[in-house]
Amino acid sequence: MKAARDPLVTFNERVKLLSSTINALGLGMVGFAVLRPLTDSIENVSRETGYWAVMGLVVHLLSHYILRYLRKV
Repeated sequence: MKAARDPLVTFNERVKLLSSTINALGLGMVGFAVLRPLTDSIENVSRETGYWAVMGLVVHLLSHYILRYLRKV
């Protein structure tokens, strides 16, 4: 017999998957902002580098906000 899926567990797993995906995007942005100037030259650090870092942190915080939608019952 095939067991029925629990809709609560399915919903929570989808929320966690979405949060993990957005978190990975945010950390990738921060990594791009930090590692790209270090691999080229430290003189390439500009405002754009700061924008990438801030946007990455905002996207990372968005992933934490999404986790608030987890359900208990």
